[in-house]
Amino acid sequence: MAPVWVSFLGAGDAFCAKGRHQAAYLVQAEGVSFLLDCGVTTLASLQRTPSLIPAIDTILISHLHGDHFAGIPFLLLHYTHDRPRRRPLRIAGPPGTEERVWSLFRAMYKDASCQPLPFALEFIEMSPGVPLSIDAIGVEPFRVPHQENEVSLGLKVNVDGRRILYSGDTGWTEELVTRSQDTDLFICECCFFETRLSFHLDYPRLAEHKERFGSRRLILTHLGREVLERRDQIEIELARDGLIVGV
Repeated sequence: MAPVWVSFLGAGDAFCAKGRHQAAYLVQAEGVSFLLDCGVTTLASLQRTPSLIPAIDTILISHLHGDHFAGIPFLLLHYTHDRPRRRPLRIAGPPGTEERVWSLFRAMYKDASCQPLPFALEFIEMSPGVPLSIDAIGVEPFRVPHQENEVSLGLKVNVDGRRILYSGDTGWTEELVTRSQDTDLFICECCFFETRLSFHLDYPRLAEHKERFGSRRLILTHLGREVLERRDQIEIELARDGLIVGV
């Protein structure tokens, strides 16, 4: 069975700690290529290997914070002017994604947003607890504690027989333990070290629960300054921009 490749396009937090790019993960399997999140720096990361860009057909958005979805307008521009595409592009995200993407595009590029795109742009709303299929991708979205009013999602993705769990941004929830069972890769946020908040994860808490996770490989990402300054104290694998792993 051919491997599924996961490229860490951005392993940093909203502040691009220590120069790292924002959240974006490219998943490539047989006949399918999609993004998990699309932070502002996503196109810059993809341009290091430009041949990857045309193959993307789907973007899965965990939540509507800028460091997770504000790279979409740059991709729309690229697909319109730099390397025009004709195939549809699908964007799946929590409730409100379509309105927020178009509002952001209009705010950033008013004239361009008024022109028809040369490709179909399709939006799919993901609701917590409601599985869906997008082409060859099976998605199980579940709500995580990150925002008070809007929905933030963790995503369990099934593609080509592999199971990938992505925490998105979240505070501690037992759902991470439950969802991680029998997965091949768990991409988990880790913003902090000594700081403990209800809406983000810190390394000591993850280390405490490490043996309870049921994934064959756990990689920490969305790394903040506290974590990066204490790398010598961390025993769980840390992501880096440009990391590529086979699943």
